[in-house]
Amino acid sequence: MTTFSSDLLAPEQRAAERLAREAGALLLSHLRAGLTVEHKTSADDPVTAADREASALITRSLAQAFPDDGLLSEEEADSPERLTRRRVWIIDPIDGTKEFSTGSPDYCVSIGLAVNGEAVLGVVYAPATHELFVGVVGAGVTLNGQPVPPAAAGPEWRVAVSDTEHSRELHAVPLPGMVPSGSIALKLARIAAGQADVTFTMSPRSEWDIAAGHALLRAAGGDLRRRDGRPVRYNQPRPHIEQGLIGGQPGALAWLDGALSAHRLPTAHLGLTPADPAWSLLGAADQEALAEHPGVFIRHAGGEVLALLVMDLPTRRVERAEGDAFHLERLTRDVTRALGTVQPGPEASPPRD
Repeated sequence: MTTFSSDLLAPEQRAAERLAREAGALLLSHLRAGLTVEHKTSADDPVTAADREASALITRSLAQAFPDDGLLSEEEADSPERLTRRRVWIIDPIDGTKEFSTGSPDYCVSIGLAVNGEAVLGVVYAPATHELFVGVVGAGVTLNGQPVPPAAAGPEWRVAVSDTEHSRELHAVPLPGMVPSGSIALKLARIAAGQADVTFTMSPRSEWDIAAGHALLRAAGGDLRRRDGRPVRYNQPRPHIEQGLIGGQPGALAWLDGALSAHRLPTAHLGLTPADPAWSLLGAADQEALAEHPGVFIRHAGGEVLALLVMDLPTRRVERAEGDAFHLERLTRDVTRALGTVQPGPEASPPRD
C-alpha cells in the first residue's frame, strides 16, 4: 500500500481544501438563486448548472496548479490523455445531486487524488453542514481540522446504505443497523470520521463517486473494495466499477461480508468477462456462447444468476433478457445509468441451464 507523509502532499491538500470550500460556496449560491434540473439517463440521474460550474472551477484551478497531473470529472468530457499520467485528480463536483436539488443536506463536493491507480488523498466537503473531511493515506483523517476518534469496536455496527436501494429493496431485509442516506462520498467520509462503520452497494458506482472517500477510508485504517473481493483501481480506461462495493473499518467489514452472504443480497456485474469470478455462475452453454461477447450483464446473489441481459453495445439493443422480473428491472436501471438508454429487446424469460 502506498503511503505519504502529510508534508509530501501538503500543497495538493491545501489546494483541494480551498477548492472544495469555494465549490461549496458556489453550490449554496445556486440554491439561493433557484435551480433548473435536467436529467442525463433517468430521473435518478439529475444534473444542474451548479454541477457544471463547480466542476469547471475545480478542474481549471487544479490544471493551473498541477499541470502535469491528469483530470477526471463526472461533468467534463473525458480524455485518454489522463491514462498516461501517474497522478490523476478524480472529481465529483456534487455527489448527491438528487439530494442537492431537492433540498436535502446530504450532498458534498468530492476531490480525490490517485497515484499509480491508488486513492491517496481525499477531501470531501458538505456545504449544508460545513463539514470538511480531509485525509492522506499514512497521515490520518481530520474533520474541520481536528483528528477523528478511533473506529468503533462493535459488535453493533452502523451500516450506511443508499436511500434509493433501501426504499426499493433493502427495507425488506432484516440486516441490523442500516441508516439510509444519499451521497456515497459522504457515507465514506463519515465512516472515516467514525460517524458510521461500514457501507455497501448493490449497484455499480463510478470512480468520481468514491475516489476521495476511498482515500479517506484508507487514511483512517479502513478500505473499500468490490463485492467479489477484488480491489478498486483508479484511472482506468472506462472509469466505472462494474459491480457493487463494500467498505468500512476492518472489524465491521468482516462482519458485513458474512451478513451479505447470509442474506443473499444481490449485486450487479456489468460487462462480465471470463476473467471475472461471477463468470462461473453462468451455465456451461452460456459460458461457451458468450465468451467473446462484450455486452454481458448480470445481477446475482448466493451463487445464482437472478437476471441476465445480453446487449449489442454499439446500438444498446437488448439481445437477451432473462430472469426474475424485479431483478431484471433493477439490472436494466444499472445498465441504463452506466451506458445510456437501453433499446428494448425480447421479453424476459427464465434463465437457461
